[in-house]
Amino acid sequence: MLFRHLLTAALAVTLAFVAGGVRADEKPKDKEKAQPGHDEHFAACAKACAECMRECDSCAHHCAHMVADGKKDHLKTLSTCLDCGDICGTAARVTSRHGALAVPVCEGCAKSCDECAAACEKFPDDEHMKRCARSCRDCSKACKEMIMHAGHADKGKE
Repeated sequence: MLFRHLLTAALAVTLAFVAGGVRADEKPKDKEKAQPGHDEHFAACAKACAECMRECDSCAHHCAHMVADGKKDHLKTLSTCLDCGDICGTAARVTSRHGALAVPVCEGCAKSCDECAAACEKFPDDEHMKRCARSCRDCSKACKEMIMHAGHADKGKE
């Protein structure tokens, strides 16, 4: 019985947190904290990260089929795409809510995307791999732009 009450309370807290979250296309309610261009960089980064997560997940699925067909050279990209997709998903969520850890998360995301893109680019004749590499390059660029912008915004607060 106690477990049911704890579970219900945990669910209520989780739902309240999710319902109170900030979407990537929303503006902060505190106008004093909003800076010109700041929101757009976070929103663009969140969007690119979410798109990259989808492409990486799709590419990992594609690579799994390739490995099953005996093409063992796709084993590394299968692993890289799975990891990159997870990291991009985290970065999308953190940047969409303007999280305090957005910069370090996006630093890791940009590095992961660069590595994943390089791995996928080793298969230039595979359209699926090309799309994933392009999405990773776009995500890395968006993360780096957000980091640069956030870095400038943070310096003004010191």
